[in-house]
Amino acid sequence: MESAIKYINKKFPNIDFRGNIQHLTSIQRQKSEVLAATASYYDSFLDVIEFRDHVYELLNTIDACQCFFNIAINFDFTKNYLDLIITYTSVIVTLSRIDDKKALVGMFNCAHEMSNGSSDPSYPRLGQMFVEYEHPWKKLTEEFGPHTRSVTAALVSLNMVYPRRNLPAEQWRSAQLLSLLSAPAAMLEPACCNTMACEYLSMEVMERWIIIGFLLCHTSLNTNQASQELWKMALRSGLYLTLTRDEVLNIHKVSEDLFDCFKGYVSCIATVFENQISMSIPYVIVSGAMHRERRHFLRGALKELFKVLEDEPGLLGPKALFVFMALSFSRDEVLWLVRHSENMPKIKTPDDYIDNQMAELLFYMEKLRGLMKKYNHVVQRYHVQYLAQFDALVLNDTIQNIYVCPEEESVLMSSFVSNLSALSVKQEEFDFRALRLDWLRLQAYTSVNKAPLPIKDYTDLAKVMNMIQFHTRMVDSVEELLQETSEVSILCFYPRVFEKMFCQSSEEMTMKRYLMAFPLVCTHFSQCGHPICPEEIEAMEKRSLRLCVTFLEQIAKLTSTVVLEICAEQCNLNDQLQPKHCAETISAARHRKQKKPVPKKGEVQKEKPGAESLRKDRSVVTNVDKMHLMLTELCTCFSLCSDFIVFDHIIVPTEFLLSHLEIRLSEIIVRMANYNQTTQEIARPSDLLTKLRAYTASLHSLSGYINVDVTRLVKSVLLQQTQPLDSRGGPTMTTLYTNWYLESLLRQASNSLIVHCPTMHCFVNQTTDNDPSFRAEEFSDISELQALAELIGPYGLKFLSENLMWHITSQISELKKLVIENMDVLVQMKNNFDKPEEMANLKKRLTGGENVLKRMTIIGVILSFRSMAQDCLKDVMILLKHCPYLMGPIECLRDFISPEDDIKVTLSIFELASAAGYTCDIDPTLVTRLFSHPFNVSFLDNTSVDEEYKLSCLLLAYIAVSLPTLALDPNSLYSREHGGHNNNIHCLATAINQLAAAMFTVQNKNIAQQLKEFLLMASSTLLQLGQNVERMESKNRESIYLLLHMIVEESPFLSQDMLESCFPYVLLRNAYREVYRSFIVTLG
Repeated sequence: MESAIKYINKKFPNIDFRGNIQHLTSIQRQKSEVLAATASYYDSFLDVIEFRDHVYELLNTIDACQCFFNIAINFDFTKNYLDLIITYTSVIVTLSRIDDKKALVGMFNCAHEMSNGSSDPSYPRLGQMFVEYEHPWKKLTEEFGPHTRSVTAALVSLNMVYPRRNLPAEQWRSAQLLSLLSAPAAMLEPACCNTMACEYLSMEVMERWIIIGFLLCHTSLNTNQASQELWKMALRSGLYLTLTRDEVLNIHKVSEDLFDCFKGYVSCIATVFENQISMSIPYVIVSGAMHRERRHFLRGALKELFKVLEDEPGLLGPKALFVFMALSFSRDEVLWLVRHSENMPKIKTPDDYIDNQMAELLFYMEKLRGLMKKYNHVVQRYHVQYLAQFDALVLNDTIQNIYVCPEEESVLMSSFVSNLSALSVKQEEFDFRALRLDWLRLQAYTSVNKAPLPIKDYTDLAKVMNMIQFHTRMVDSVEELLQETSEVSILCFYPRVFEKMFCQSSEEMTMKRYLMAFPLVCTHFSQCGHPICPEEIEAMEKRSLRLCVTFLEQIAKLTSTVVLEICAEQCNLNDQLQPKHCAETISAARHRKQKKPVPKKGEVQKEKPGAESLRKDRSVVTNVDKMHLMLTELCTCFSLCSDFIVFDHIIVPTEFLLSHLEIRLSEIIVRMANYNQTTQEIARPSDLLTKLRAYTASLHSLSGYINVDVTRLVKSVLLQQTQPLDSRGGPTMTTLYTNWYLESLLRQASNSLIVHCPTMHCFVNQTTDNDPSFRAEEFSDISELQALAELIGPYGLKFLSENLMWHITSQISELKKLVIENMDVLVQMKNNFDKPEEMANLKKRLTGGENVLKRMTIIGVILSFRSMAQDCLKDVMILLKHCPYLMGPIECLRDFISPEDDIKVTLSIFELASAAGYTCDIDPTLVTRLFSHPFNVSFLDNTSVDEEYKLSCLLLAYIAVSLPTLALDPNSLYSREHGGHNNNIHCLATAINQLAAAMFTVQNKNIAQQLKEFLLMASSTLLQLGQNVERMESKNRESIYLLLHMIVEESPFLSQDMLESCFPYVLLRNAYREVYRSFIVTLG
């Protein structure tokens, strides 16, 4: 295809499609695809030809009619004429810049001829047009030679408007332009003048008319002094003009290139042009400073104007013209900076083309736009009355003074008066488009040569009608006028400049409150498209949304960073008040009391909490002051609007802030947990809870700055932290604490390095010579577990329980293997437990008893920890605070239900009660885990339910007959201080009761009956232990006896009467006396 394109470009437009077929074989093979791909481009080029023909016809008609043009008199007629010329020129120049136009048209025609046997009828004209406009300006000047008189007349009329609009900021300031406070007495007088529409006419538009108009009709510059003055003034305004969107015209370069064509045959004109350009260069160099001063003036002027009108919106009626003037002036300066920033000249003062305060100008432009929309009814009501009670009368008087009035013109003007006179504020809908169109028709009728009613002779009529036209627009088309004077949608095509402006403004402290203007400007971008070209709307929508979201993300990021820095500072201050930091203060007080020597001068004494609030001079600004000031500035920008629409997408800025805060707060919470998997270190739950409370307290102060639902934010973040993963898939404090308690605390407890202490309801370290890596009680006492329960809540505790149950089921799997290995012996021991001789022989054959007890102890330790955490959930009153009326019914349901009832109903209620922190007879989590675990789906490998039940019974028997071996362990000694045994065997009571209840619930068997059989067997084996007085087994016999009592005491299915029936109470009493006798009581 490349060779075909090169051939077409080389031979265009005279391409031999038949003689050189070897160059076009690729098009021949894909002619259908080529036609389909290039048809839209070809049709667009044909549209240009058609448009050119219509322009030629219209311009020739205007010249033939010798129309009169004056921007101050027949404004609409003149404006549309100049717009037509500029639009036509922009189309032709843009067309000449399309590099592939010849290839596209040539390929289409080639494929067309190959498909239809003949070229497209329009191809010769299209090819000829491309050749003619290889040098567009030269051809355009030739075309507009006959139209010089009309164009010059229209442009020269700008002498009444452009010079007084193109003034430096000093003159604006001295004239107090746009100020309502400069003349308080005239504040209620309507703002009127003879050239209403010219007052808010865009300077950019006028400069485009002047520069391009005189380039096309250059001969007038040699004959008309007024033309030369306008030309020079426009040249000094800058270097670039906008053709369309981001297509710009380097006016000096284009002028120089054009003048080169004149040398040799129009030398005088070339000389004039060159002199004018050389004269304008110094002004161009300083034009950046002039526009910078204008922007500086406009920022103050717009702020003052907005403040006055916001306070007195009734002034929008008489002073509406001021608003549109302010918006138009500001828009011109924004667009000038945009096109020159993208094409910045190499000068010594580049700062003139950088504005780090652009946010303020855009902000007040949006504020004024919003004010006009909000009080549109005020403006409408004022101007309806003005039209009916003043304009209609003035127009009628003016018409009466016209001596000669043709019939058609008379009918039009009479309809104007009648329509305006009939207006009433009671009307609900107004539409003056027909009236304004009639006024344009009347301008056309009266502007032609030898018109019966020449408008140039009746300037009073033109002035009145121009004023009426403005007033009618104030009634029915304020939105359109706002769009005309203040839309800056061109920024959509300069994304790099737009983003750079935002970054520059965001670096300035005083500009942060205006940053919301940047995303709000993106609402203008929907005006960029055109119904004739719908295919580009999607691309514009994506670009607009991308820019809008980028700005909002940056604003939210800045705000969230400041908010969380303040929270961190408050957290640090709060941490200084913690009791753990008072040791130094107490020590210093004790030294003073004992009159010990004070610290040396070189030692720096630590400041007390609150010292940062003591200031002798308020001018001293602290870091916290700066952060609060920045937060105030950033939050102010969110007040610009609660929501806005970009291409049918509703944008809510505060949601971006909440989203950022949610993400950052989640990260901070995880970071504050300070979990180190390598060293197994983690922050104490109480410390994390204290920090979290400080953060949330500081976060709630945000609602004093901005209307956001901080409570919803905090609840969302904390709820995510109760889940294994947050909304972004990151770890949560629930996951971190679950991992730490399982991998660190409970692992050491399983190895008896840490002891479960029922007396203090915590875990404590064993007394050893080595310093422990952490103190277990600092992470497992009631206050810490209550803090943990408050942090991770019922959901987090459920996740913790599920992980604990996974470890329990892995231990049960190992127990199953041991039971199967010793099944025969266990069956015999179960049947002969009341025969000491046979039990002694069978016990010698039994293996793995210590292993069974060890694994059951691990299960007991895990269940004890879970029970402690579960109790703290209820103790901490979390659920009573959130749902107080729900807790009573849950407790009643738990007490009312019985294990003998329907198992599904029972488990459902127990699961509800367990989630509320209540202890249940049957652990629903353990039952669920046993149901789902492969070991319990089929408790044996493909065994029947009866055999499954048999294994459960034998496991209890295994435990019962193995209990005496615990007496051999010196760590089995009962500790009165801890309320348990040093090797955690007291946890067997919890393990046996919970595991038995769960297993027999799964198998739908009687729990109490099986536990009673276990009690009989355990009692029998322990009574046999008492007969061996001289053996090692009797050393910790009393401590083991107490274990039997603990099993019964913790079981909801066993009673003391059952125990006494099989185990003498006197033995328990003596056992308690014996273990307590050995305990040394110390009194401090």
